[in-house]
Amino acid sequence: MRKIFIEELILAAKKNKKLILVVNDLGYSVVEKFAKMFPKQFYNAGVAEQNMMGIASGMALEGYHVFVYSIGNFPTFRCAEQIRNDVDYHNLPVTIVNVGAGLSYGNLGYTHHSLQDYGLMRLFPNMLIASPSDEMETKACMKYIIKNPQPSYLRLSKGKNTSLHKKIPNLKPGKWLILTKGKNKKAFLTTGNVANLAKKLLLKKKFSQYSIFSLPIWGMKYKEQQKNQLNRWDSILVLEDHLEDGGFGSWIKESVNDKNVKTKITSKNISKKVISKVGSEKYLLDNYYLKFFGK
Repeated sequence: MRKIFIEELILAAKKNKKLILVVNDLGYSVVEKFAKMFPKQFYNAGVAEQNMMGIASGMALEGYHVFVYSIGNFPTFRCAEQIRNDVDYHNLPVTIVNVGAGLSYGNLGYTHHSLQDYGLMRLFPNMLIASPSDEMETKACMKYIIKNPQPSYLRLSKGKNTSLHKKIPNLKPGKWLILTKGKNKKAFLTTGNVANLAKKLLLKKKFSQYSIFSLPIWGMKYKEQQKNQLNRWDSILVLEDHLEDGGFGSWIKESVNDKNVKTKITSKNISKKVISKVGSEKYLLDNYYLKFFGK
């Protein structure tokens, strides 16, 4: 996904000199091509994340669309005050790119687990959350963000995911995308790379008739759109690579909390026991997520 991000940013930067990429001394093997092609549109702020977000905000005030790229918690929790006061409250065109979604960097330990970021980022009223499930959705999210500059959070998986779309989908914030059509009134609703997990779960007998939907773009502004989509289903099982509290499943449930919705909504989240664990993404998912789905 990070490769697709850079490719799309390069394509856009060829047409728009107001696109800027800022990193915090991370991203090597990914950002060099952009830096070489557009040296006046690339900045390394060093290991100073709060300052990095302040720089991005200042440039955005001068009319630039700034992409801030880093791993997991570095461009989010370390910069929470700057994101709130500078980026979101001023409604600035700054896109915060997290290239360590979920347990992507699980082998580096809990400092790199990105399991609470939705809880932070969805608190900001102007923040658009873009969490693509595959390369095609990544391209679609980038095209939407570039066309609609605003405070945004692009959450990318480190690894390469199986392609779920044959072509680039047309995205609308808050609108579900159909990935697989089942034969009953039950469905998986996903955001991010767990859509690939949903495809695997269809092999289990109890899930074999489920439909699968992806919601790549969401946020505080788009809760009102969820009721009508939910009402079409008897049961929705929300999947996400995040802790339960403050996550995507919580957001879905909040969207219908005071409305007449008969749909049964449940969610499957990564166990909080993973916080102190170190291991590959596969190992951690196998032991702190997948085993909860049963046989």
